[in-house]
Amino acid sequence: MENFLLFIDRLSAGVGKAFGWCIIIMTLGTCYDVFIRYLLRAPTNWAFDVSYFLYGALFIMAGAYTLSRNGHVRGDFVYRMWPYRVQASIDLVLFIIFMLPGFGALFYYGIPYAAQSWHIGEVSIYSPTGAPVYPHKMLIPIAAALMLFQCLAEIIRCIICIRDGVWPQRLHDVEELDKIVLERAEHGDYQVVKELEELGVRKGDI
Repeated sequence: MENFLLFIDRLSAGVGKAFGWCIIIMTLGTCYDVFIRYLLRAPTNWAFDVSYFLYGALFIMAGAYTLSRNGHVRGDFVYRMWPYRVQASIDLVLFIIFMLPGFGALFYYGIPYAAQSWHIGEVSIYSPTGAPVYPHKMLIPIAAALMLFQCLAEIIRCIICIRDGVWPQRLHDVEELDKIVLERAEHGDYQVVKELEELGVRKGDI
Protein backbone atom coordinates (compact mmCIF):
# COMPACT_ATOMS: atom_id res chain seq x y z
CA MET A 1 0.00 0.00 0.00
CA GLU A 2 2.85 2.38 0.81
CA ASN A 3 4.39 1.74 -2.61
CA PHE A 4 1.02 2.49 -4.23
CA LEU A 5 0.72 5.79 -2.35
CA LEU A 6 4.27 6.81 -3.24
CA PHE A 7 3.65 5.88 -6.88
CA ILE A 8 0.72 8.32 -7.03
CA ASP A 9 2.86 10.94 -5.28
CA ARG A 10 5.60 10.47 -7.88
CA LEU A 11 3.10 10.68 -10.73
CA SER A 12 1.69 13.94 -9.38
CA ALA A 13 5.18 15.29 -8.76
CA GLY A 14 6.39 14.36 -12.22
CA VAL A 15 3.52 16.16 -13.93
CA GLY A 16 3.73 19.17 -11.61
CA LYS A 17 7.49 19.58 -12.04
CA ALA A 18 7.22 19.15 -15.81
CA PHE A 19 4.70 21.98 -16.01
CA GLY A 20 6.85 23.99 -13.62
CA TRP A 21 9.04 24.78 -16.63
CA CYS A 22 6.20 27.01 -17.81
CA ILE A 23 7.58 29.61 -15.39
CA ILE A 24 10.88 29.74 -17.29
CA ILE A 25 9.14 30.14 -20.65
CA MET A 26 6.83 32.81 -19.22
CA THR A 27 9.76 34.71 -17.75
CA LEU A 28 11.77 34.64 -20.98
CA GLY A 29 8.76 35.66 -23.06
CA THR A 30 7.85 38.52 -20.75
CA CYS A 31 11.43 39.81 -20.58
CA TYR A 32 11.70 39.70 -24.35
CA ASP A 33 8.41 41.56 -24.77
CA VAL A 34 9.40 44.23 -22.25
CA PHE A 35 12.77 44.67 -23.99
CA ILE A 36 11.44 45.20 -27.50
CA ARG A 37 8.37 47.11 -26.30
CA TYR A 38 10.19 49.81 -24.35
CA LEU A 39 13.60 49.89 -26.01
CA LEU A 40 12.80 49.07 -29.63
CA ARG A 41 9.21 50.37 -29.64
CA ALA A 42 8.02 47.15 -31.32
CA PRO A 43 5.66 45.31 -28.96
CA THR A 44 4.69 41.71 -29.70
CA ASN A 45 1.16 40.49 -30.23
CA TRP A 46 1.80 37.09 -28.68
CA ALA A 47 3.47 37.69 -25.30
CA PHE A 48 0.19 38.16 -23.42
CA ASP A 49 -1.25 34.96 -24.91
CA VAL A 50 1.84 32.99 -24.00
CA SER A 51 1.89 34.16 -20.39
CA TYR A 52 -1.89 33.77 -20.03
CA PHE A 53 -2.03 30.21 -21.34
CA LEU A 54 1.15 29.01 -19.67
CA TYR A 55 0.11 30.33 -16.29
CA GLY A 56 -3.28 28.65 -16.66
CA ALA A 57 -1.62 25.36 -17.58
CA LEU A 58 0.78 25.60 -14.65
CA PHE A 59 -1.99 26.47 -12.21
CA ILE A 60 -4.30 23.62 -13.14
CA MET A 61 -1.67 20.92 -13.67
CA ALA A 62 0.21 21.60 -10.43
CA GLY A 63 -2.84 21.01 -8.23
CA ALA A 64 -2.24 17.29 -7.69
CA TYR A 65 1.45 17.91 -7.03
CA THR A 66 0.60 20.51 -4.38
CA LEU A 67 -1.89 18.13 -2.77
CA SER A 68 0.68 15.33 -2.72
CA ARG A 69 2.99 17.61 -0.74
CA ASN A 70 0.18 18.70 1.60
CA GLY A 71 0.72 22.24 0.39
CA HIS A 72 -2.78 23.58 -0.11
CA VAL A 73 -4.02 26.36 2.16
CA ARG A 74 -5.75 25.40 5.41
CA GLY A 75 -6.22 26.91 8.85
CA ASP A 76 -2.96 25.46 10.20
CA PHE A 77 -3.10 27.49 13.41
CA VAL A 78 -6.07 25.33 14.44
CA TYR A 79 -5.50 22.14 12.46
CA ARG A 80 -1.97 21.45 13.68
CA MET A 81 -3.11 21.53 17.32
CA TRP A 82 -5.42 18.54 16.85
CA PRO A 83 -4.35 14.92 17.42
CA TYR A 84 -3.44 13.08 14.23
CA ARG A 85 -6.58 10.94 14.32
CA VAL A 86 -8.76 14.06 14.52
CA GLN A 87 -6.84 15.63 11.63
CA ALA A 88 -7.29 12.50 9.54
CA SER A 89 -10.99 12.24 10.39
CA ILE A 90 -11.67 15.83 9.35
CA ASP A 91 -9.64 15.42 6.17
CA LEU A 92 -11.42 12.19 5.30
CA VAL A 93 -14.85 13.79 5.58
CA LEU A 94 -13.81 16.80 3.51
CA PHE A 95 -12.22 14.67 0.80
CA ILE A 96 -15.34 12.54 0.47
CA ILE A 97 -17.87 15.39 0.64
CA PHE A 98 -16.08 18.05 -1.41
CA MET A 99 -13.00 16.86 -3.27
CA LEU A 100 -14.22 13.64 -4.87
CA PRO A 101 -17.59 15.00 -6.10
CA GLY A 102 -16.03 18.26 -7.25
CA PHE A 103 -13.22 16.78 -9.28
CA GLY A 104 -15.40 13.89 -10.39
CA ALA A 105 -17.80 16.40 -11.93
CA LEU A 106 -14.91 18.35 -13.45
CA PHE A 107 -13.62 15.16 -15.07
CA TYR A 108 -17.06 13.97 -16.23
CA TYR A 109 -18.11 17.26 -17.79
CA GLY A 110 -14.61 18.29 -18.81
CA ILE A 111 -14.27 15.49 -21.36
CA PRO A 112 -17.14 16.54 -23.68
CA TYR A 113 -16.29 20.21 -23.04
CA ALA A 114 -12.70 19.69 -24.23
CA ALA A 115 -13.77 17.35 -27.05
CA GLN A 116 -16.17 19.93 -28.47
CA SER A 117 -13.48 22.62 -28.32
CA TRP A 118 -11.04 20.31 -30.12
CA HIS A 119 -13.65 19.36 -32.74
CA ILE A 120 -14.36 22.95 -33.78
CA GLY A 121 -10.75 24.09 -33.45
CA GLU A 122 -11.71 26.78 -30.95
CA VAL A 123 -9.56 29.89 -30.78
CA SER A 124 -9.55 32.80 -28.35
CA ILE A 125 -11.76 35.71 -29.36
CA TYR A 126 -9.73 37.96 -27.06
CA SER A 127 -6.40 37.22 -28.73
CA PRO A 128 -5.12 39.41 -31.60
CA THR A 129 -3.45 36.32 -33.07
CA GLY A 130 -6.44 34.00 -32.67
CA ALA A 131 -4.53 31.71 -30.33
CA PRO A 132 -5.89 28.15 -30.16
CA VAL A 133 -7.79 27.33 -26.98
CA TYR A 134 -8.57 23.64 -27.46
CA PRO A 135 -5.16 22.28 -26.34
CA HIS A 136 -5.58 24.08 -23.04
CA LYS A 137 -9.14 22.87 -22.53
CA MET A 138 -7.85 19.31 -22.94
CA LEU A 139 -5.91 19.86 -19.74
CA ILE A 140 -9.13 20.20 -17.72
CA PRO A 141 -10.12 16.49 -17.62
CA ILE A 142 -6.46 15.44 -17.39
CA ALA A 143 -5.89 17.65 -14.34
CA ALA A 144 -9.16 16.43 -12.80
CA ALA A 145 -8.09 12.80 -13.27
CA LEU A 146 -4.74 13.50 -11.58
CA MET A 147 -6.53 15.19 -8.68
CA LEU A 148 -8.86 12.21 -8.32
CA PHE A 149 -5.88 9.84 -8.16
CA GLN A 150 -4.20 12.03 -5.56
CA CYS A 151 -7.46 12.34 -3.59
CA LEU A 152 -7.63 8.55 -3.51
CA ALA A 153 -4.11 8.43 -2.10
CA GLU A 154 -4.97 11.04 0.53
CA ILE A 155 -8.14 9.17 1.55
CA ILE A 156 -6.09 6.01 2.04
CA ARG A 157 -3.59 8.00 4.12
CA CYS A 158 -6.44 9.30 6.29
CA ILE A 159 -7.77 5.77 6.89
CA ILE A 160 -4.29 4.50 7.80
CA CYS A 161 -3.77 7.44 10.18
CA ILE A 162 -7.12 6.84 11.88
CA ARG A 163 -6.16 3.20 12.34
CA ASP A 164 -2.52 3.66 13.43
CA GLY A 165 -2.56 7.12 15.02
CA VAL A 166 0.28 8.42 12.82
CA TRP A 167 0.39 9.79 9.31
CA PRO A 168 1.93 7.40 6.75
CA GLN A 169 5.00 8.41 4.82
CA ARG A 170 4.75 10.82 1.91
CA LEU A 171 7.32 12.21 -0.49
CA HIS A 172 8.84 15.57 0.41
CA ASP A 173 10.68 18.25 -1.46
CA VAL A 174 13.52 20.32 -0.07
CA GLU A 175 12.08 22.57 2.64
CA GLU A 176 13.28 25.79 4.21
CA LEU A 177 15.16 25.33 7.44
CA ASP A 178 12.86 27.56 9.46
CA LYS A 179 9.87 25.38 8.51
CA ILE A 180 11.68 22.26 9.68
CA VAL A 181 12.67 23.97 12.94
CA LEU A 182 9.03 24.96 13.58
CA GLU A 183 7.76 21.42 12.95
CA ARG A 184 10.40 19.94 15.26
CA ALA A 185 9.53 22.45 17.97
CA GLU A 186 5.85 21.52 17.74
CA HIS A 187 6.79 17.90 18.43
CA GLY A 188 9.02 18.83 21.37
CA ASP A 189 12.33 17.91 19.71
CA TYR A 190 14.14 20.85 21.27
CA GLN A 191 17.59 19.31 21.05
CA VAL A 192 17.11 18.81 17.32
CA VAL A 193 15.82 22.39 17.07
CA LYS A 194 18.96 23.66 18.79
CA GLU A 195 21.21 21.67 16.46
CA LEU A 196 19.33 22.86 13.37
CA GLU A 197 19.49 26.48 14.50
CA GLU A 198 23.23 26.20 15.07
CA LEU A 199 23.60 24.65 11.61
CA GLY A 200 21.50 27.45 10.11
CA VAL A 201 23.59 30.14 11.79
CA ARG A 202 26.80 28.56 10.47
CA LYS A 203 25.42 28.35 6.92
CA GLY A 204 23.80 31.79 7.04
CA ASP A 205 20.24 30.40 6.70
CA ILE A 206 19.12 31.83 10.07
